[in-house]
Amino acid sequence: MVMNQKVMRQTLLVLYFLLLSYNGVQGETKRYSELEDLELEKQLKLLNKPADKTIETTYGDLYDCVNFYKQPAFDHPLLRNHRFHPEMKPTLHRLKQSSGTSTTRGLSTIWLNGEGCPVGTVPIKRISKEDLIRQRHIPPPEDITFDVQLAVANNSEPKRKFKSSQGYKVAIARTQNDPNNKFAGATIATSLWNPHVEGQQHSASRLKIQKGSDIVQVGWRVDPVLYGDTKTRLFIHFQAGKIHCFNILCPGFVLVNTKIPIDMVYDTISQIGEASWEETMAIDRDLVNGNWWLLLEEDYKQIGFWPQRIFTELKSFATNVEWGGVAYSPSGVPGPPMGSGLFPIGNTGHEAYCRKITILNDKGKTIDEDKTTAYADNPNLYRVVDIPHWQAAKHQHFVLYGGPGETKQV
Repeated sequence: MVMNQKVMRQTLLVLYFLLLSYNGVQGETKRYSELEDLELEKQLKLLNKPADKTIETTYGDLYDCVNFYKQPAFDHPLLRNHRFHPEMKPTLHRLKQSSGTSTTRGLSTIWLNGEGCPVGTVPIKRISKEDLIRQRHIPPPEDITFDVQLAVANNSEPKRKFKSSQGYKVAIARTQNDPNNKFAGATIATSLWNPHVEGQQHSASRLKIQKGSDIVQVGWRVDPVLYGDTKTRLFIHFQAGKIHCFNILCPGFVLVNTKIPIDMVYDTISQIGEASWEETMAIDRDLVNGNWWLLLEEDYKQIGFWPQRIFTELKSFATNVEWGGVAYSPSGVPGPPMGSGLFPIGNTGHEAYCRKITILNDKGKTIDEDKTTAYADNPNLYRVVDIPHWQAAKHQHFVLYGGPGETKQV
């Protein structure tokens, strides 16, 4: 009888947690056990650091201006004895070459106070209990394998088998698969769009740098599970071995910029038939200490960095770089649109694109990368067009990508 009662309690407990399963991202308040509630509060305390000041964006997001030394990055066990400081500057060739000009929309317009956080602090988005509950349903990270099948004649790249994770679909251009590659960074100028997504779908454009199981990436993303809305937002992601996370939802990325948050809303989005809005993004390896820096806009504003010491494979140079689009939907759910929602045919006023497809060599010098491979998982849903020489000008390698997914066409 006692055993039966124990089994019954366990069964009821399992059923209880099944009832708590998340079936959407826009909605319902869930009731959690006292133990779960305490765990959520513990996570919130770790993520929401004491603020010197709290400011609001024009979109209603709250950002805490956290002292540089108290930001979540330094909860990482490998960063506790760091010597980083808020005035840190990377040693990068491209910063010496930069003209210092930028055509990007003034990002200070996202702040109601017009200026961002005070010097010595960094903007960190306030996380709510609802955010944590919703973000438990972020899918495993995109994982695409490129297995060499057989070598072909005339020294061209081997044919390869492409296999994407369940639920993910990509339309990308990629550097040639060579374990001897030594990349110290890469650049992308990506047009900004707002593809329609629902529920647990997401759609994004991104620059991805990888060696083995270590990955760093940056791009824009429409993701209700991650953000709780369907706005087009900046995102970053890193994977170090088996540890991975977006933005600063786990320790690792060190913020230095006081004005540009890494999960900000882009307030101007491209419209079909009009001139495209775009953002320039770069990830560069510091020539001196190997930290991987995130740079934004045409004048390469320094946002922050992933310290070399948190990685294993990316302690040295990267071997693979990708540019393009990715879309996700759970099993049984139609795939969302990607980019502008249109298949690419060569019209940048209608289609999503990535340009400034450049890499940095092991000396940190910018190289126009024209030996790329284009790939799309399902050309019936999404396509990619890789054009290494769009015009007779510098950095005119274009990657056009996108598609309607499985949305119904009118």
